[in-house]
Amino acid sequence: MKALRLLPLLGAILLLASCSTVRVASDYDQSVNFNEYKTYAFYKPGIDKAEISDLDKKRILRAIDAEMSAKGFTKSENPAVVVSIFTKAKERVDVYQNNWGWGGGFGWGGFGWGGFGGWGWGGPWGWGGGFGNTVSTRTEGTLYIDIIDKANKQLVWQGQGTASLVTGDVHKREARIQEIVSEIMQVYPPEVASK
Repeated sequence: MKALRLLPLLGAILLLASCSTVRVASDYDQSVNFNEYKTYAFYKPGIDKAEISDLDKKRILRAIDAEMSAKGFTKSENPAVVVSIFTKAKERVDVYQNNWGWGGGFGWGGFGWGGFGGWGWGGPWGWGGGFGNTVSTRTEGTLYIDIIDKANKQLVWQGQGTASLVTGDVHKREARIQEIVSEIMQVYPPEVASK
């Protein structure tokens, strides 16, 4: 009985935990020696095309600056690489099947209307569990960070992070953007195996 009471709490904890994660992927040109890159600048034409607010662009660029600096890169007027960004956003709908819920009802042979949860199994007196669904809607965004070799104008690395977005509180939004950028930049530069 106690275990059934804990199921809604466990579901809420799992939902909150899934909202805080950032799914990261990256791809890169295996022929590139990433150790040669020490300087960078932002690629303004690419950044201007990103379909997000100017405030969020500034937050992303500040976070990238901090990550690049922590990795020993220097911002330069004559950089080895240029950094560009673009974004995508979509509405995500999650449906969770909850095979829990209690309520009274009526029925024959133990099966009948289970109150709060819908149809379910009831005991001989019509009391029992019910079945139902929980629907959650959230905005999920993907941030792409491109590293482009300035000399040959070729994309050499791309990282992407997909996560739920934070709206409302400016401080939480700033922290979320920093988290997303940090997670993406953890895999840059790639560990290229020696040939």
